[in-house]
Amino acid sequence: MTHPEPALSPPETDVAVIGAGPVGLFAVFELGLLGLSAQVIDALPRIGGQPVELYADKPIYDIPGVQVCTGQELADRLAQQIAPFHAPLHLGHRVDALERQKDGRFLLTTRQGVRLLAKAVFIAAGVGAFEPKRLKIEGLDALENHHLFYAVPGMEQVAKWAGQHLVIIGGEDLALEQAIRAATASGPKPSSVTLLHRRDGFQAEPATVERFRELCAEGRLKFAIGQAQGFDASAGRLTALQVLGADGQVGPLPADALLVLQGFSPKLGPIADWHLAMERKQLVVDTEKFQTSEPGVFAMGDVNTYPGKRKLILSGFHEATLAAFAIAEQLAGTPVPLQYTTSSTLLHKRLGLAP
Repeated sequence: MTHPEPALSPPETDVAVIGAGPVGLFAVFELGLLGLSAQVIDALPRIGGQPVELYADKPIYDIPGVQVCTGQELADRLAQQIAPFHAPLHLGHRVDALERQKDGRFLLTTRQGVRLLAKAVFIAAGVGAFEPKRLKIEGLDALENHHLFYAVPGMEQVAKWAGQHLVIIGGEDLALEQAIRAATASGPKPSSVTLLHRRDGFQAEPATVERFRELCAEGRLKFAIGQAQGFDASAGRLTALQVLGADGQVGPLPADALLVLQGFSPKLGPIADWHLAMERKQLVVDTEKFQTSEPGVFAMGDVNTYPGKRKLILSGFHEATLAAFAIAEQLAGTPVPLQYTTSSTLLHKRLGLAP
């Protein structure tokens, strides 16, 4: 007689942080200083949240002590800051379920099946989980992650497209930048790169548009005006897009790989179903702990609301700090003394600075 293997217990942490944007990352830092462990979950495949996805290369001027930095630079600096705490990152995962357990802890389950037990939950999801705007063509989703892609590729993926016809759909900075990147790669690259956009006009930086047009003039890039209406496939492989052109005619555009970069839509998603008090799709919190209507669940950054709320990154840092102290005191059952990183040997040890 055989017995089924016992289900593996989910990993445990002090705090589960939903959101790997600047506020979520800074929350990990504050929790680490207080001796609390954290694990981070984000629907995007990379850290940085809205600043990286929407303005990775644009300057930010209102981060305290930093004259100017880009969204990507801010994410990189925060990643360095939290490195001493070795917080696991579950990227590309959306939390679908949040359930309080009999012992008071929370069980989080992602759409991809990751389970995590936490004593508290920090929701730093910004305006919601950023999900790519998908191409709505019946049957096309079956090719996703094989011939259809919605995320910015690494150079290894560009190399896999060597000798193939790559079509990129989009008209914003990201789409043009990736078309330029793929067409000018120094290593293996596609045999052709075509940008498909509904009109001959872009929402992109002038310098990016100028470079794109230069490469088109040189024959290193192609540009097609129109909208994808369908696709052709053979033996499970994409071979062409059916494109409705400006002349009203539908014709094939050779395509072995399709990269869709039409931007992202923020969606609050399952958070809206967790029975937390909300106003205008934002979580209501107090201004002492930044706790929601559910004890042990805190919210910070653009996802929360309270009187006088200002949607600024530096405000989110403040909210994350107070929430971290609040949960530390709740778990300890006693006030947590304030210590300073300039002089505390304990904090130096936690930062990996003390012998």
